[in-house]
Amino acid sequence: MGTPDFAVESLRALVEGGYHVVAVVTMPDKPVGRHGSVLQPSPVKQYAVEHGLNVMQPEKLKDPAFVEELRSLKADLQIVVAFRMLPEIVWSMPPLGTFNAHASLLPKYRGAAPINWAVINGETETGITTFFLKHEIDTGDIIQQVHIPIEETDNVEVVHDKLMVLSGKLVTETVDNIIAGTVTSIPQDQFKDVPLTPAPKIFRDTCRINWNQPTKRIYDFIRGLSPYPAAWTTLDGKSVKIYETEKELLTPHHAPGTIATDGRNYLKVATADGWLNIKTLQFEGKKRMPVADLLRGLKLKENAFFM
Repeated sequence: MGTPDFAVESLRALVEGGYHVVAVVTMPDKPVGRHGSVLQPSPVKQYAVEHGLNVMQPEKLKDPAFVEELRSLKADLQIVVAFRMLPEIVWSMPPLGTFNAHASLLPKYRGAAPINWAVINGETETGITTFFLKHEIDTGDIIQQVHIPIEETDNVEVVHDKLMVLSGKLVTETVDNIIAGTVTSIPQDQFKDVPLTPAPKIFRDTCRINWNQPTKRIYDFIRGLSPYPAAWTTLDGKSVKIYETEKELLTPHHAPGTIATDGRNYLKVATADGWLNIKTLQFEGKKRMPVADLLRGLKLKENAFFM
């Protein structure tokens, strides 16, 4: 059970590992295009169709027809990667249970956007956790965990791709251990020394940059949202997305948000305790580009600043 690219790697690992995948459950095709007249299948569905797998796309997971069809498959085990919250009638169905592969070191970063928040908060490591599902989201007993470092220059795309590959390996390893009967799962309430940092869904307002913060905090915030959905600010009332920066810990003599530039090669912004040198950005109505390319056609007003 999964939908985005992140989940494809785990499905691929199962298929290529020779496991008997009786069905793939994914979101219904999404309307795209100007009038929503084109239906776009999820990445998981695309992979499943290419490999001749049985695909199920329920609108509602409690739909009696879907539940009955799922039950008729007599699956021994259900695996969830980047999918929806399952009702008990679904997750309790198979005899070996249902497990989820979550992109954090649970119980830390429960929620919809664990990779983004780990980078935003300046974490130096993260990982993948497999756990058995229960009623409350992301709270089930932990089966296995694997850790990876987060480098200070990693953005969320880099960390996402590392974890995606890692999840495929951990999913098959977890399946093997469940089949072998060697799993000893651990309740999450035993991890009392782990702070319960949340990872809620990210909205547009979440992504707005507050320049009245320390340089490091804003630097991590930008890379934790790059390249998608992208941190943003405004200049003269227009939106500006910022994708890549470098820290400059020089004491600023200007209000946070003040822009300094030579008009040719650099554009930096004052923070609460230093400067951020912007490397790539995207002005409203323009393409994403390096600062030097943007400055060739941009004339900033004197004392310009981001808000």
